[in-house]
Parts: sequence; C-alpha cells; structure tokens
Amino acid sequence: MAERYDLQEIEVWDGNYAAAHALRQAQVDVVAAYPITPSTPIVENYGQFVADGYVDGEFVMVESEHAAMSGCVGAAAAGGRVATATSSQGFALMAEVLYQASGMRLPIVLTVVNRALASPLNVRGDHSDMYLGRDSGWIQLDAFNAQEAYDMTLCAFKIGEDMRVRLPVMIHQDGFITSHTAQNTNPLQDEDAYAFIGEYETYQEMLDFSKPVTYGAQTEEDWHFEHKAKQHKALMDSRDVINEVFDAFEKKTGRKYKRVESYMMEDAEVAIVALGATVETCRLAAQQLRADEGLKVGVVAPRCFRPFPFDNIREALKDVKTVCCMDRSSPGGAMGALFNEVSAALYSTKNRPLVTNYIYGLGGRDFAVEEAKRIMREQKAHADAGYITTQIQQFSGLRGPKLGFFETNRR
Repeated sequence: MAERYDLQEIEVWDGNYAAAHALRQAQVDVVAAYPITPSTPIVENYGQFVADGYVDGEFVMVESEHAAMSGCVGAAAAGGRVATATSSQGFALMAEVLYQASGMRLPIVLTVVNRALASPLNVRGDHSDMYLGRDSGWIQLDAFNAQEAYDMTLCAFKIGEDMRVRLPVMIHQDGFITSHTAQNTNPLQDEDAYAFIGEYETYQEMLDFSKPVTYGAQTEEDWHFEHKAKQHKALMDSRDVINEVFDAFEKKTGRKYKRVESYMMEDAEVAIVALGATVETCRLAAQQLRADEGLKVGVVAPRCFRPFPFDNIREALKDVKTVCCMDRSSPGGAMGALFNEVSAALYSTKNRPLVTNYIYGLGGRDFAVEEAKRIMREQKAHADAGYITTQIQQFSGLRGPKLGFFETNRR
C-alpha cells in the first residue's frame, strides 16, 4: 500500500512538480521514461515518490524516448494505468510510437513540456512539439499555468480511460514559463484525487489468456480505412466526455474548465486567439486596453487542441470583426497551424471576420503585455478600415527587418 503524501491546502509548485504529483495521486502502474529538458523534473520527482514509497507502481528507466513510449504501449496493452513525460526532440523521437498507441486505443497519459525543435538546438519553450503531435490521434489538452498542469493531468486519466473513449491523452505546458515557474497551487488530497479518477478498468488486456486479443495487427486496403475511421470517430466523440469530466471536476474542486476558454468576449469586436502561458499575457493586455482606452477586445483560448473545438470556436468568435491567431511555432512555409484551424472553423460562418496570423515567441523569445496590446490595437485598425491593413502573416518580436507575408486583397 502506497504511503499517503501530506499536502497543504495551498502548495507552491511549478508546473513540473504539479504534474508529478498528479501522476503520483493517479497511482500509475508503470511510468517508463527517459529524461529531457525541460520535462526532466516530472519523471525525476516521480522516481523519488516511488523510491520513498508513495507509489506502488513501477518506474522504468529506458534508453531513449522511443523506448519510453514503447514501454508505455506494452504496459498499457498488458492492462496497466500508464504515463510518461517528454519534450521537444524526445517527443519527435516518440512520434512513431505515438501513432501505435492511439491506433491500439491505449489510454496512456503523456505530459509534454513544450520546447522548440532543432535545428538550431534550443531548450526553451515554443509549440513546435505540440504541433508535431496534432495529427497523431491523441487527445491534446493545454495548461496555461501550474494549477492547470495539475488539474489537466488528473482530468486526462479520467477522459482517456472512459470506455467511450479509450484513447491516449497529452497535457501540454510551456517549457520554463510554466514548467519552472513556482505558483500557488491548490491540490486535492490523495484520496480525493484518486476517487475522482477512479479505479483503472482493464479492457482487452494482452495478458488475459482466457480472452486472446491481437495488438499491432497489419491491415492493408481491406480494413485499414475502417480502423482509422473508427479511431477518428472515437476522437471526435470524446468531446462529450471531455465536457462531462470538466463538469465533474468543477463539482469536485470549484474550478471550471471548458474546451474553449473565453475572456471578455461578451461584447468584443476584436479577439486574439492563443495557447499556453501567452493566454494570461493576452488577458492582462485586454483588461488594460478596456480600462485605459475603451477598446472592446477579448481573448479566446482552445483548452482542447485535439479534437479541435471547431463548434466552440465558431460560437466564441461569431460576433467579432477581427481575429488574430498567435502561433508559437515556425510555420514551415505556410500559415500557422492555429491560424489554419481557426480560419477553417470560421469559413462557413455567416459573419466571417478578418483573420490575421502572428508568429511569435520562437525558442523562448519573450512575449510582453505591451506587444499584445500593440497587436490588439492593430486589429482594431483592421476592424475600423473594414479590411486587413497589414500583411496577413507577420512576425512579432523579431530582430532585424520586419517580416510579413501574404498581402490582403479584401478592400
């Protein structure tokens, strides 16, 4: 029997430590992990919890992140509650096995501390790895601070393990900005956290020899299409379960979450859409612009990046005149991924707002409140003119010549 960890009503945790405690409280059967900055403290602290007797499960140290996710797949197929953590290049090395986990419908929980992808090598945070995993068949939840890193990890187990879902879940937090910043965090006591998640319910476990099952089967053109269609349907249908879990979490803690979080959007004419810790920067900017300049600006933040909440995005932005989508990842010769998703959601709406794209914060470059306010003022200028007065895609905070792409013809 695992020891009970003595928690205070308010703890001062960074995002990594918060995620580690959530894994401990879930009483995970197997964590297979390989350390990588800036997610190392998650598995490091979890390993200490195991050594100190606070966890009954196994902590398996492997030779790479590919091996870590492979170990998780094997343990989950065998019937265990399983989790791990990674970042950046480690996430990229896991990529092959991410598709295996989702295709086998294994409810693994992966805490991702977002960091730039090389080259050049960079250990600071941006959303390159988050975007890399967006089509891997995993549910993706986004935390904006340490409290949410804890809360979303608890919710991830309950969502992924639901028999209507049975899919793996990632929880994203910004490298160093969230992962290494200590903040007041209000955790549940161990018994309450475990009661919320519930006992793990095995399903078609590989080691139940009385009911043989096959994992990793090969299917060509005869059945592959049907398998992927069912997997996609399960991912889309998870939206209802995510809503239910968030509602149950609110009843348990008083903390309310939605698949799309809206701030000051009731009368907003201008909206900024962002992910991660940037959301809190944008909220402060909107608050100040409303108070000081009377600008009707608001912030929309997808809490659930996959399945992408097209319906909620449309509802949140239905009355605005302009939208700016903030992408913290190199677009690779295209518009940013968040811009593309939001634009697709808005394309079929009756009131189609003007949509622009800002690339910002790559490799951990700071994004300040004043820059957020400047972008919001620019969006107001678009709204007043009735067309995009700048180029559709711009780079924010870039040294050297100003870069912008894709001229507008909406005049």
